[in-house]
Amino acid sequence: MKKLKKIYCGTSFAFGMLTLLLALFLMFGQSAYATGVDNQAANSGTQSNRRSTGIDRSDNTGLSIMLNNEDGSLSANIRILLVLTVISLAPSILIMLTSFTRIIVVLHFVRTAVGTQTAPPNQVLIGLALFLTLFIMNPIFSEVNETVLQPLDAGEINQEEALEIAEQPFRRFMFKEMQRKDLQLFCDIAGIDMTGMSLQEPETLEAIPMNVVIPSFIISELRTAFIIGFLIYIPFIVIDMVVASVLMSMGMMMLPPTTISMPFKVLLFVLADGWDLVIGNLVKTFY
Repeated sequence: MKKLKKIYCGTSFAFGMLTLLLALFLMFGQSAYATGVDNQAANSGTQSNRRSTGIDRSDNTGLSIMLNNEDGSLSANIRILLVLTVISLAPSILIMLTSFTRIIVVLHFVRTAVGTQTAPPNQVLIGLALFLTLFIMNPIFSEVNETVLQPLDAGEINQEEALEIAEQPFRRFMFKEMQRKDLQLFCDIAGIDMTGMSLQEPETLEAIPMNVVIPSFIISELRTAFIIGFLIYIPFIVIDMVVASVLMSMGMMMLPPTTISMPFKVLLFVLADGWDLVIGNLVKTFY
């Protein structure tokens, strides 16, 4: 009985699979036939349209893009291309050539010193750093807009001239914020002699390329940010030491000091108006 049942089940399964395959074959066969008919009809219709309008394949010249309009301004296609290029390079420009690096590092030091692991969250810190960067760099961005973007849009200068002019405000900003020893380090590596050059006179530094200026500026920004972070840490370290000493004197050595000290650090930061002090003095370091 069991043997007959197995044979019956196997036969039913094989018959079902055969039926499914046959149905799929018929369905796809009809679809392929319909597609072929539609393609033939579309091709015949296209050929008839070409014959009626007198259009030949040899007349198709492909995609055409105009660099300038009749009035000399950039065409819409080139504007879209430039906008997409700037958007793709915006993160690198924001991090490497502006005050963003120093601000975001200092804000992370503040959060770590207070002891709150995720408050404020990374999105808030990055947003705050971004708008502070826009506030600090607003004069430079305005100068670039007036001297580069508007003349380029009007067709008065080409792209090479625009890049050369746009470099100058950023170079002045970076030279003002960097330290000479950092610039000297990368100039020595690149084999550039800095004799007679001064950071207070940017016109004497025209021979230094941007691939030397940018890493020098980043190293200077990181050093300055770490110095500010150390100064921020000092009062909170004192609170940690006092809390740890009190817990040890009370015999509570198994209780983590950070659990007790964090509310006191938050209270100190709020009473001292810490955000106003940190943000205000941080922005003033660029003026």
